[in-house]
Amino acid sequence: MTRYIEIYEDVRKKIVSGVYAYNTKLPSKRVTAENYGVSVITVEHAYELLVEEGYVYTREKSGYFVSYRENEYFYGNKSEQPIRKVSSFKVAEKAEEISFNIYAKTARRVLSEYGEEIKVRPDAYGCENLRMAISDYLAKNRGIEADYRRIVIGSGAEYLYGLIVRALGREKIFAIEDPSYHKILNVYEAEGVTTDKLPLVADGINSESLWESSAEVLHVTPYRSFPTGVTASAAKKSEYIKWSRKRNGIIIEDDFESEFSESRKPEETLYSRDDSGRVIYVNTFSRTIGSFMRTAYMVIPERLEEQFRDRIGFYSCTVPALEQYILAELIENGDFVRHINRVRRKRRENHSDKM
Repeated sequence: MTRYIEIYEDVRKKIVSGVYAYNTKLPSKRVTAENYGVSVITVEHAYELLVEEGYVYTREKSGYFVSYRENEYFYGNKSEQPIRKVSSFKVAEKAEEISFNIYAKTARRVLSEYGEEIKVRPDAYGCENLRMAISDYLAKNRGIEADYRRIVIGSGAEYLYGLIVRALGREKIFAIEDPSYHKILNVYEAEGVTTDKLPLVADGINSESLWESSAEVLHVTPYRSFPTGVTASAAKKSEYIKWSRKRNGIIIEDDFESEFSESRKPEETLYSRDDSGRVIYVNTFSRTIGSFMRTAYMVIPERLEEQFRDRIGFYSCTVPALEQYILAELIENGDFVRHINRVRRKRRENHSDKM
C-alpha cells in the first residue's frame, strides 16, 4: 500500500470515529507531513482523495474541513441539495473497450489449451474457474472478500435482477433511485414487484424519502448513477448501511462502472463497508470489457447463501462456458486489470486537460 493511501485510510478512520469532528479543520498538510514523515505532496494526494469521496471539503486559503457526519441522515435534513447537472454522465466509448487483439489472442489460447473441456455444461452459478478468478480480483482490487461459492454468473445485470427478486420474494417492496436506469424498473415490473421511487439529490437518495419508505429492499448505484451521474457521498453510503440494519433490509449495490473511477484509488463499495451481510453486490463486464460481453456477476452475502441456493440454485447458468473461460483467462493473466488501469489513467489525463 502506498504511503498516501495509508494516510488517507488513517485520517478517514479518525473522521468516521469522530476524532476529527464535523466541520473541524484537519491538521495542515505541513504538520501532517511531519507527523507521518512524508512529503507535503504525499499528504496532498491523501487529502484530495478525502475530498473526492466526500469526507472533507476545502476552504480557500483556510485548509481542509470535515464534511462527514453520520447523524445528518436522520429526519429533517434540510441541507440536501438538488441535482445540479443531469448531463454530466459519461456514456460508454468504444475507446474504453478492451483491445480486440487481446480478446482474440485470449480466445485462441483458451480454445487451444482447454479443447473439449469448454463444451462441458457450467455449474448453476457458473464455471468455477471464473468465479475463483473474480473472487481473487475482488479481494486484491476492490476490498471485497467473497468466497467464490457465493458468486453467481449471469447473462447481464438485468438477468441477475430477476434472480434476486425470485430469491428474496416478489412480496417485498423494492425501492429504486429516481431517476435511474430504466431497465431496473422494467425488470421489477415484469417480475410483478411493487417499487417505490425515491428521488435523488446531489449526494444520493433524499434522506426523508428513504426513511419514510416502507421498502424492504433498496436498489442503488452509488457511483455515477445513470442518467444523472450522481455519486453517493461517504455519509450517504453510511446512511444506506444504517438503513439496512435498522429496517432489517437488503441493499442491491449496482456497481456499473466504478472501476473506471478517475480517483487514484478504487471506489469504496457498500459491500466492503457492510459487516452484517445485507448487501448484494452486482457488477457487469459489459462496461469494463466491452458492450459485446453480455456477462455479469453478483456476490451473495453469507447470511443469504442458503436462501439463494434453495430458491435459484436449480437455474442453469445462461453464459456459455467459452465466454466464461475467456473472462477467467483475461483476469488471471492480468490483461483485465491492465486494461482498467489504462482507461483510468486516460480519464485522469482528460480530466486534467479540462481543468
